[in-house]
Amino acid sequence: MPSAYILGLGKSGTAAAKLLKAKGWQVLAVDEGNSSSLRSRQEELAQDGIATSLGQTFQAVLNNRNERDARNDQAASFEPPDLVVVSPGIPWDNPALVVAREQGLAIIGEVELAWQSLQQIPWVGITGTNGKTTTTALVAAIFQAAGYHAPACGNIGIPACEIALQALQQPDQAPDWIIAELSSYQIESACSISPKIGIWTTFTPDHLKRHHTIESYSSIKASLIHRSQQIILNREDPYLAERGAALWPNAIWCATHATHGSNELESDHSGAIIKDNLVMFNGEPVMSLAKLRLIGDHNRQNLLMAVAAARLAGIAPEVIEKAVAEFPGVSHRLEHIIDHRGISLINDSKATNYDAAEVALDAVDAPVVLIAGGDPKNGDATAWLRKIKQKAIAVLLIGVAAPKFAQLLDENGYSGYEIVNHLDVAVPKAVALAIAHRAKAVLFSPACASFDQYANFEQRGDHFRQLCHELDLEI
Repeated sequence: MPSAYILGLGKSGTAAAKLLKAKGWQVLAVDEGNSSSLRSRQEELAQDGIATSLGQTFQAVLNNRNERDARNDQAASFEPPDLVVVSPGIPWDNPALVVAREQGLAIIGEVELAWQSLQQIPWVGITGTNGKTTTTALVAAIFQAAGYHAPACGNIGIPACEIALQALQQPDQAPDWIIAELSSYQIESACSISPKIGIWTTFTPDHLKRHHTIESYSSIKASLIHRSQQIILNREDPYLAERGAALWPNAIWCATHATHGSNELESDHSGAIIKDNLVMFNGEPVMSLAKLRLIGDHNRQNLLMAVAAARLAGIAPEVIEKAVAEFPGVSHRLEHIIDHRGISLINDSKATNYDAAEVALDAVDAPVVLIAGGDPKNGDATAWLRKIKQKAIAVLLIGVAAPKFAQLLDENGYSGYEIVNHLDVAVPKAVALAIAHRAKAVLFSPACASFDQYANFEQRGDHFRQLCHELDLEI
C-alpha cells in the first residue's frame, strides 16, 4: 500500500488526506499546531481511518524521529512516505521540504494532487495579484447559468481535492468544467496543471515575504499561463501589457477601451472590449454594459475576462448577459453591507495590499471615511496614499500596521487620521465621522493581511459586517 504525508491540516490538507485515503493510500496528516480546532479535525480524520500528528515540526515527522507525545503515538511507526502533499500555506522553500527533496521524496501541492485526478476535465485557471476572486466567481456563475456543472475551487470556494473526491465517489456527477482560482502559493507546487483556458488578471508586487523577489513571484504566475491552451490577459495592467505580447503572441487581450495609453488593440474586432456601452468579443456584441451591477473600472476589466472565457467555451451571449445581470458580487470585495443614516457601509476586507485598496477607493464616491490597517505587507504605497488624499475625509487605523500607516500619512501631508487599533472602536467612530463630515460612505479596505488579529480576511470581514448590523440595532 503506498503511503503519503499531508503537511498542513487546513481545508486543503484535509481534502487531500481524504482523497488519498479513498484511493487506497495509507495517510498521515501532519500539522505543527495543536489548537482545539485542529484536534477537532484530528477526530474527524480518525473516523475515516486517517492517522494524524499534531504539535510536531514537519522536519521531525519527515525524519520519523521519536519526538511525539502520547497523543501522536499512532504516527510513531508510520513508514517513510512515497509522496508528500503540501498545503498552500506552507512555503515551498520550507527547510523541511528542502531536506525532503534532497532525500528524493516526491513533493506536490494539494492542487497538483487534484489535477492528477481531474485532468480529463477542462479547467479555467485564473490567477493575478488582484481581481482573480471576482473573475473566478463570475466565470463560474456564467458557466453554471449555461447548464454546466462548473464548481469554483482552489483559492475560492472549496478545495480542488474535495471536487476530486466527489468525482471519485460519484463518477456520473463529475464536473463538466473546473473553475479554479489559483494563487501563487498553489501554482508553485503544481508543476503540471495545464488549464484549457488560463486568465491572468493583474500583476503588482505582493507576497514578497514568501517569494522574496518580484521576478520569482512573476515567474510562478507566468508558469501557469505558459501551460494554458488558450490565454486571456488584461491589457490595462501595465506589467502584463509590457511583457505579455512577446511571451504570448496568441493571447486574447481585454481592455475597457480599444486604445489604452500606448497599448492599442489591433482593432475593434480583436479580443474583448467595451464600445458604445456594449461588451464586444472579437468584433461581435455580447451584452449591454448596463447589466453589470458591480462598481468600479476594475470590475469592468473582470467582466471582460469572464466574458472572453465564456465565449471561448461557446456560451451564448444571451446566457452571459443574464448571468452577469444576476451576479451579486463577492463577499468581502466592495461588498455593500447596509445603509446607515444615509451612509453606505462597505466591506472590502479582501483588499490585502495597497493596489487592491487603491482600486477600492477609486470605485467609491467621495468623500469617504476609510478604515485601514492590519498585518502590513511590502509594496509601493504611493498610489494608495495619493488616492486617500483625493477621496478620504478621515482615516481610522487599526492593527499592527497603524503606526507605520500613520507615519506614511504624515510624510505625505495627510493629518486627518487617528489610531484606534480595533474594528470594534473603528466602526462606530467612522460612522460618527461620516455623519459629521457628510461623507457618502465608510469603507473598510485594510491594505493589509489579517493575521495580526484574525485567522483570515473572511473572519475579519465577517466581524466588520457584524459590527455594521449592530449599529442598525441601536437606532
